[in-house]
Amino acid sequence: MTLALADEVRDAMTHGLPVVALDPTIIAHGLPQPRNLTIALELEESVRAAGAVPATVAVLDGRPHIGLSESELERIATGEPPRKLSHRDLAPAMATGASGATTISGTAFLAAHAGIRVFATGGLGGVHRGWSRAQDESADLRLLARTRVTAVCAGVTSLLDVPATVERLETLGVALIGYGTATCPAYCLADSGVPVDWTVHDAREVAAAMRAQDTLGGPDTALVVAQPVRAADQLDPQLHDRVLTDALTACERDGVTGAAVTPYLLERLVRDTGGASLEASLSAVRENVRLAARVAAVWAATAHI
Repeated sequence: MTLALADEVRDAMTHGLPVVALDPTIIAHGLPQPRNLTIALELEESVRAAGAVPATVAVLDGRPHIGLSESELERIATGEPPRKLSHRDLAPAMATGASGATTISGTAFLAAHAGIRVFATGGLGGVHRGWSRAQDESADLRLLARTRVTAVCAGVTSLLDVPATVERLETLGVALIGYGTATCPAYCLADSGVPVDWTVHDAREVAAAMRAQDTLGGPDTALVVAQPVRAADQLDPQLHDRVLTDALTACERDGVTGAAVTPYLLERLVRDTGGASLEASLSAVRENVRLAARVAAVWAATAHI
């Protein structure tokens, strides 16, 4: 596969400097225009301020890009929202010259292929509610079960079945570590109430776990680091539960199924919380990016120890 590496990313990797892959979905699909471009640039600068190099991932005209110029960021942030590309979509997109914003699975796959170990995202995909009826599960989970990356996230998206997703990660052999928390966060909520088996408190411990993965060998599974949104910035849990309950009822009433469910629920959550869910999500993403940069910096500094 021929990847288009931005000069800044190529130079950093050549000299062993820290690099953080950034998931572009929130830029392309999670925020209104033109705020999404402003946030995209802010997140990249946040990575640089923490001593690492940002590598926002996307596919442009059939070619995977690892690191985007400002004009390329603008391209995926403006106009009609680009297509979402999971790892299964990469080959058809390349063959047809398509453009799109990679999902977590697409970002993780391309980051690992480029040799980037750490990437930052928002909320992790997983097992959908009502799985026993529709057996709907995000492609993120299986990809993480066979890809050696460290995914810094804000836990499992609250729209999903969080307990089932945590169990599924265990079944797939993917380590889930709480960053400063003993329970799994739920993206815009700081605490889902679902316990995690391991807790760490600084970037050095995350990097140590990454080194231990390499020492042990075995399956190339991911390390998922779940950092809760700050309590002061989270969505009010009672408001969240009330709005989500109403949204799930409306979803069933309107006959929304399959891939349309999550966008439908997200739109209702943003609308019926007056945008509060979006602000909580943004706070989580900002903190995830900063943590990912710190982890990447420690990893790069200790890679040969």
